[in-house]
Amino acid sequence: MVTVRDADNALEVDRLSVRLGQATVLSSLSFAVPRKSTLAIIGPNGAGKTVLLKALIGALAYDGEVRWAADTRIGYVPQKLDIERDLPLSGDDLLRAEVAVAGTTLRDAQRAGAVVGLTAAASAQPIGSLSGGQFQRLLVAVALAGRPSVLLLDEPTAGVDEPGQSSLNDALQRLRSERELTTLLISHDLSVVYRVATNVLCLSHGRSFFGRPTAVLTPSHLEELYGAPIGYHVHDELRA
Repeated sequence: MVTVRDADNALEVDRLSVRLGQATVLSSLSFAVPRKSTLAIIGPNGAGKTVLLKALIGALAYDGEVRWAADTRIGYVPQKLDIERDLPLSGDDLLRAEVAVAGTTLRDAQRAGAVVGLTAAASAQPIGSLSGGQFQRLLVAVALAGRPSVLLLDEPTAGVDEPGQSSLNDALQRLRSERELTTLLISHDLSVVYRVATNVLCLSHGRSFFGRPTAVLTPSHLEELYGAPIGYHVHDELRA
C-alpha cells in the first residue's frame, strides 16, 4: 500500500483514471480526504461513482496513484452483493466470516448489528429470506464488524423504506462521530449530502467538481452534472 504524503489525510488520489473495455470511465481524477471527514460522491447513473470506490479498494485496475494512511482499516458497503441469495448462508454466517478475516470478535459483530437496527432474529435467518432493507442493514453491519477506520458506503440506504432510511442515516452519522470514522459516501439524496458531507465530489461523464457543499451544490453545477435544472432547497438548519 502506498501511504499518504500528508499525515492529516486518510486518502490521497492523484490523476486516477479507470478504463472498462474501450470506455474511459474516470480520467485524471485528483482529490484528498482528510482524516475523520466525510466525502460525499454524487452524479448521474453511469458517471463512475461505484467504479471509483472499487478502484480505491483495489477491486478494479487503474492508472494514477491511490495513497491510504498507513493505519487504514477499510469497511466497504457495496450497492449490491454479488452473491446468490439462495445459498444456505445466514446473516450470522457472514458476520462470523468478517470477524474471522478482520481479526475482531463476535461481540463486535453483535454491536454492529445493534447499531444499524439489525435484530438478532433477522441476522439468524438465511440471507434469501431477508427483506431488501434487512439485507442492506446486514451489509452495513458486516462492514462495521471489522472495526474500520474508513467506511466506504455505496448508497447504504438502497432498498430501505423511508422511515428506515432516516434511522439508518442517523445511526451512521452517530457512528462517524463516535468512532471518528473517515467516510466516503455515494448518495442521491442531496439533503443528506448537504447535512453530513465535509466535501463533495461531483462526477459527470468527463467532468468533475470537488469542494465544500456550499461551493459545489450550486444550481449551475447541478444542472451541468445532471443535464437538466435540479430543484433543490437548502433549509436554514442545514446552513448552520
